[in-house]
Amino acid sequence: MTTSADRSLIELVDVWKSYQLEEVRVDALRGVTLSIDQGEFVALVGASGSGKSTLMNTLGCLDRPSSGTYHLAGQDIVQMNRDQRARIRNEQIGFVFQSFNLLNRTSALENVELPLLYRNGISRSERRKRAVELLSRVGLADRLDHHPGQLSGGQQQRVAVARALVNEPNILMGDEPTGNLDSKTSEEMIRLFGELNERDGITVILVTHDVDVARVAKRQIVLRDGLVVCDTGDFEEAFQALRHQEV
Repeated sequence: MTTSADRSLIELVDVWKSYQLEEVRVDALRGVTLSIDQGEFVALVGASGSGKSTLMNTLGCLDRPSSGTYHLAGQDIVQMNRDQRARIRNEQIGFVFQSFNLLNRTSALENVELPLLYRNGISRSERRKRAVELLSRVGLADRLDHHPGQLSGGQQQRVAVARALVNEPNILMGDEPTGNLDSKTSEEMIRLFGELNERDGITVILVTHDVDVARVAKRQIVLRDGLVVCDTGDFEEAFQALRHQEV
């Protein structure tokens, strides 16, 4: 008998996601079944249109499957309404996006504090304490009062990571988090994700088309046409599956 303690953190079974574009139905995910355990570092990879961003949105409770089942930490996500999914996102998941999504007229400190404004019972002093600690941790202790326009792209992405961590999530998700960064800054950012995974046991799930980013992950899930075509911890196997897509 399987108990909740035996379950994976994430469990998808036969998940479909379909969209209706005028008279055409598009199946962005087609029967995806997979599980992810607490503490894994996973890269979702594939060509444009493969379904990797749709899968990320599904895993991140930003969207609900058209059919199939999705359990996150034992909770049935498919049966939840929009508000319930929002609560799960706020409590369990931190997001980092390619475009940083920072408030331009707000300091780094205030950007990181923002998610805590939606949590009851956290005082202003506690919000500030957490934000300062996280900005210090990502190397921005001397940039607390700087606005995004006063920061480099790499520094802005570090603010975004600190903001994603401020609610102490179990899962950190990144959608092309290095897409707007130069190669050196990209390496630094991926190193930071690796440290968070190794040191804190945070489950890291990254969508990427960058093979260098995918190589750092401990597991690569390759998608093509809404299907998982390769799920492996062997990067060379994943790379061959990606090359097959390009032929």
